[in-house]
Amino acid sequence: MKADGPPYRVLIVEDDFRIARINQAMVEQHGAFVVVGSCRDGRETLEWLQRHPHGADLALFDVYLPDVEGLSLLWEARRCCRSLDIVMVTAAREVDTVEEALRAGVFDFLIKPVQAVRMQAMLDRYVQRRNMRRKGREINQEQLDEALSSAIPESRVRTLPKGVDALSLDTFIQALTQAHEPLTASELAERAGTSRSTARRYLEYLVGTGQAVVAPAYGEVGRPQRLYQLRPNV
Repeated sequence: MKADGPPYRVLIVEDDFRIARINQAMVEQHGAFVVVGSCRDGRETLEWLQRHPHGADLALFDVYLPDVEGLSLLWEARRCCRSLDIVMVTAAREVDTVEEALRAGVFDFLIKPVQAVRMQAMLDRYVQRRNMRRKGREINQEQLDEALSSAIPESRVRTLPKGVDALSLDTFIQALTQAHEPLTASELAERAGTSRSTARRYLEYLVGTGQAVVAPAYGEVGRPQRLYQLRPNV
């Protein structure tokens, strides 16, 4: 998905330079984003934001920084840069932390290690929302409903069976979409960064709900393989 205008500017806040480089590569792989800064602690981040109050559209924040307690940096950034969108990219899994981040209005919350497919899905959704904001000064109810919706359609969340997680399901759907060709469960597992059994469970769910189709194919040794692909317009 392309930006309707200049690329969106991203600030990365991460104390591990290796992870910062990985995140930067994933962000700039999208094409609609450019990384304009990288900070390794809270002090450096606040100084950057004070020098460039309108210098970034989106920031990727880690929770565990050497000079930051909890989500204090998130709240400080909210106070000094109200137009900045923030995504948490962190190993923090505590429910209280997630709930506080959501109350602070983060755009998304990604748990490390972040799979590239999940990152791209978040970036696609961000472009979709920001493109809508760039198009005009007014918005209708349908556009507003779309902008306020989560990454997963509500109808899909309500009907998910035990063992099928909404965010993971979206990751598998994105992987199938980006493949542009049928995949085996093993191939999908590799792309999504999960086990083959997990990929098979989600694939069978997609087939069972009519969102995907399966067809047999024969490999080199003549054993049939199941190939999966999304139905058109899913």
